[in-house]
Amino acid sequence: MNSFNRRTAVRIAIVSVLLAAVASPIAWYVAHTNAEKATVALAMEESRRLLHLHHFDTIELSGPNATEHAGRAAGTLVGGLFDIAEIYDRQGEKLAWAMTEDGAGVEAQLPPHVRPDYVSAGFESYRLKDGRWILRVFVPLTGAGGDDSAAIAGYFEGIRVVPAWQRDQMLANALSAALMAGLASLLCGAAIYPVVVRLSADNERQAREILDSHISMMEALGRAIAKRDSETGAHNFRVAWIAARIGERLGLRGKAMQSLIVGSFLHDIGKISIPDAILLKPHELDAKEFEIMHTHVTQGEEIVGGIGWLDDANAVVAAHHEKWDGSGYPRGLSGEAIPLAARIFCVADVFDALCSRRPYKEPMDFEAAMSIMEKDTGSHFDPGVMAAFRPLAREVFNRLAKCTEEDARRLLEERVRLHFGI
Repeated sequence: MNSFNRRTAVRIAIVSVLLAAVASPIAWYVAHTNAEKATVALAMEESRRLLHLHHFDTIELSGPNATEHAGRAAGTLVGGLFDIAEIYDRQGEKLAWAMTEDGAGVEAQLPPHVRPDYVSAGFESYRLKDGRWILRVFVPLTGAGGDDSAAIAGYFEGIRVVPAWQRDQMLANALSAALMAGLASLLCGAAIYPVVVRLSADNERQAREILDSHISMMEALGRAIAKRDSETGAHNFRVAWIAARIGERLGLRGKAMQSLIVGSFLHDIGKISIPDAILLKPHELDAKEFEIMHTHVTQGEEIVGGIGWLDDANAVVAAHHEKWDGSGYPRGLSGEAIPLAARIFCVADVFDALCSRRPYKEPMDFEAAMSIMEKDTGSHFDPGVMAAFRPLAREVFNRLAKCTEEDARRLLEERVRLHFGI
């Protein structure tokens, strides 16, 4: 498993666990609440059914037989669904009551009684201090006149002590729902992981193909420049590699490093527009020809400007002939006004030029080249970039001393693969 897949697995696992941690309590609460509501609904429905079945919902609760009728009703209703059954007349006076052993055990813990005066059925639900769950059901009893408030003949109040087995069943069902929600969250994460990895792999493959095409375009442009100047091909590979090494020493990463490499490789792309009579002239250029030659910088800016990823090369292309003291061209920038990538490239470019064989000169040895570099530090070169380059200079010189163009290409390819993630 590569690092991306590991990170993806860890992140999905964390999200899945967090989701399970949130979903499970919610599922438990919803399931338990629904179970309580179902229990209440059952008690309400059963109370109505029993009252109607035994005609207690239309019993006569006034007159000489009221207490007898109420006692018979209470005795019949208690012991099944209810642990305490109480019958009241229409004035709210208690006529009769009956209770089971469980009802007698909780009676003292019940809230104070309020004189009934309701016109529709209802309930109360509360917990006792010992943890038992109590339901109190209120049902108005009607006479023969109908079910409106004027026909209310009395009231029935039933207390149900929800048994432990029912509470345990409710808790077990709620726990099952919580576990199912948690398991579903984890399984969802497990199912998503391969999909994310597959999509990421496809995206990475496509990005790599695009990047490969960009690198191929860069090399094609480099070869086009080389066709104009026989020295440019190997020089491009070398200076881009040297610049990358200095950039690494300075801590450049990601986009900054990629821009440095592309810009260094294409720094002289504007020379494509310079006439052969000037570009390939074997003798020293006159003032007019120098002026034309200097236009390769602005020509290069126009070539790379606005072309997507090539636009990243603009900092080096536009400022690779600027100098730390402001005496360069085309804008006479100085100090940190010169982009860092261009300041890095400037050191790499001059060092390679001094140490390389050209048609008009032999390569310098390391000490001679470094002597010139040190002399121009603070005028031509950024002192900070030179400080980063010094520890690398001997190694760079040795690696490039007998380096062919193909060798230089391979060296640069290593840095490209490292910094472009190919």
